[in-house]
Amino acid sequence: MNQPIYRLYPPPYDSENLCGLYLRLKLHEQGTPDQPFVYANFLSSLDGRIALENRSGIPYLPKSLTTPHDFRLFLELEAQSDCLITHGGYLRSLGAGKLGNILQIGQREESADLLAWRIQQGLKPQPAIIIASASLDFTMPDSIREHGQTCLIATGQNADPAKVEWWRQQGYEVIFAGKDRWVEGGALVDALAERGWRSLYLIAGPDMLDAMLRDGKLSRLFQTITHQLMGGQAFRTVSPGPEYGPLGHLKLRSLYYDPSSPNDTGQWFAQFGINN
Repeated sequence: MNQPIYRLYPPPYDSENLCGLYLRLKLHEQGTPDQPFVYANFLSSLDGRIALENRSGIPYLPKSLTTPHDFRLFLELEAQSDCLITHGGYLRSLGAGKLGNILQIGQREESADLLAWRIQQGLKPQPAIIIASASLDFTMPDSIREHGQTCLIATGQNADPAKVEWWRQQGYEVIFAGKDRWVEGGALVDALAERGWRSLYLIAGPDMLDAMLRDGKLSRLFQTITHQLMGGQAFRTVSPGPEYGPLGHLKLRSLYYDPSSPNDTGQWFAQFGINN
């Protein structure tokens, strides 16, 4: 996993080790109690696909899009978070066995160093989990309580009261972070800031990214771009909503080239700042 990658920006051009590349950013030190540091990470093809859809309209992640190197950097970003913001759709897929569990850190031999790193940095062994959901229909994985993680469920003020009460009876705190049924980016960040969390990692897909960007709460966007054209008539992208205009203008902070994967075609690891 310590194969060299190459820094293209900022200059000068140089080689670096993959492991530790994102840990050196110290994202957990970037936020403040008043302004948490909110960051997201996406994986896409050259033609902008983050997922394809099958004939039933159900999205899936092609295996050719994922690589061990990208996943290592995903875990390094996760290791720097006070809390992970996910969504009900992920938990439904997790419960159905369609996706793997990415809610805990250091559970594999190759990532055990990240758990030790968190402890050295004064972070809790595992991040808190925030589940954004309008429907409140999902299955809670046992691993969250098994690892002693704080878990909040975020929904809108017009969510089904019976479902809200059901989750509270199961011992979970439900917070309202939106005026309708959906979670709003600004309201959610403000609610989490009140709890003292300073680094918030979005693993909730493009809709949550959209909500954070439009509310001016996104701090940093990481994107791995694999050097392949996926095609496909039905697909998902990073930005599913209306035009962003100036909100979508980003500033490149770093760009690395990994020549070894996927399938020796290569990929870029890009980091963008947000011009709020």
